[in-house]
Amino acid sequence: MTYLLALDQGTSSSRSIVFDDQGRMVAMSQREFRQIFPQPGWVEHDAEEIWQTQLATAREALAQAGVPAAAVAAIGITNQRETTVLWNRRTGQPLHHAIVWQDRRGEPLCAQLRADGLAPHIRQATGLVVDSYFSATKLRWLLDQVSGAREMAQRGELAFGTVDSWLLWKLTGGAVHATDVTNASRTMLFDIRHHAWAPLLLDALQVPDSVLPAVHPSSHRYGTTDPSLLGAAIPVAGIAGDQQSALFGQACFEAGLAKNTYGTGCFMLMHTGGAMLESANGLIATSAAQVGRRAAGDAAAQGLRSDGAGGAQYALEGSVFIGGAVVQWLRDGLHAIRASSEVQALAEAVPDTGGVHVVPAFTGLGSPYWKPDARGAIVGLTRGTTMAHIARAALESIAFQSAALLQAMGRDAAAAGAAPVTQLRVDGGACVNNLLMQFQADLLGIPVVRPTVTETTALGAAYLAGLAVGVWPDTRSLSAQWKVDRQFEPAMSRDEAAVRMAAWEHAVGQAMS
Repeated sequence: MTYLLALDQGTSSSRSIVFDDQGRMVAMSQREFRQIFPQPGWVEHDAEEIWQTQLATAREALAQAGVPAAAVAAIGITNQRETTVLWNRRTGQPLHHAIVWQDRRGEPLCAQLRADGLAPHIRQATGLVVDSYFSATKLRWLLDQVSGAREMAQRGELAFGTVDSWLLWKLTGGAVHATDVTNASRTMLFDIRHHAWAPLLLDALQVPDSVLPAVHPSSHRYGTTDPSLLGAAIPVAGIAGDQQSALFGQACFEAGLAKNTYGTGCFMLMHTGGAMLESANGLIATSAAQVGRRAAGDAAAQGLRSDGAGGAQYALEGSVFIGGAVVQWLRDGLHAIRASSEVQALAEAVPDTGGVHVVPAFTGLGSPYWKPDARGAIVGLTRGTTMAHIARAALESIAFQSAALLQAMGRDAAAAGAAPVTQLRVDGGACVNNLLMQFQADLLGIPVVRPTVTETTALGAAYLAGLAVGVWPDTRSLSAQWKVDRQFEPAMSRDEAAVRMAAWEHAVGQAMS
């Protein structure tokens, strides 16, 4: 039996999962870490704590599986995207807490970029809208606000990276400073059409190129681990941002296939093949996971390609900032439940929401609205409203926001002459909630399909690593491993679904104003 180790570094926890060559989970370890909120709208993580929890879970997962490090064919990394780390190349120490993707401190700079007329160029080159969600303004803030940072960067003493680059640096003992195309595409500094850092954007953001990592395909031999960390030198051979990794783990390898991940936020991606589609409906274009050329014993042969097979791959993406986190708010903010698992029972205590809508715009609204100054709202309260109605409305808000994304994707696909999405593959923690999944299918009017392995983010990283070292020959062999656990069929009329969506959009309008 051949094994792969997937490092799944998320927003609230670090996990490590051991998979076998049939794509089955063998063991898993998970550790939460601190969420740091210095002031309203700011979110930080301790990058060193991220590393320590990730390393600890890797060791624990291997021990639970009874698999020695020498038996691991490769390591794949998947990570919370956009979160920004800046560290000293000599000491390996971060200069500041990591600035998390949810953080909004970069909004004033984004406003300046828009005022300077750079938004169209940024959209053309990166596929992204100008928003502090992405890494560029976070990096600029660190360079400007951390004492001495800019001078050190100019001298080539600093390294920037998203969390994948930070983990790769630590795993290789500081030998490798690199990232993959999917994470690079989330920085607002990378030209996804030409697969290169964009000089005009580096100049506009005042980012010296000396801090940037090298960019490689997602399935690629990046380097090997320091043997002292896990007990052997293991190839690190796969990297992808969490949402592109989940798309890969869901076997969405062809244009028109789509998935939605229900995590802290919700992230819907539709594969568009080798074509980068520009959205006219509030979505963003992004790089999908890319498989590099594999030549036996020749890692250098794995380069970025622009041809069809194994070449550049793209997706349309919509991002919901607050998805499953609304359940955490019910638990920790309102104390409506003691554990997240209790939310379905509370929501099912009432037959409907009683006209209540919860718009969880706690950190603004993402796709397709892009309203950073929107704030959360509960709309439709009456004397008869109970906590059960609010809980059900909070749960339904996840499905409403995701339905708005798929509708936007449908409009973009139609404009491009592409086929509509005919099923939605789902994963992430909240996809185990049957009430939510059925309501999602009802709103969308298409089947919602949950696979047997819902840890598709980690599985995608394992697949990418395994392809690079020859565990699997091609993506066709991976498609054969994807199996359905349950398919939710729509049971709501299209007229009723349209009425429900119109009521949701009305509530969103109130939150936005």
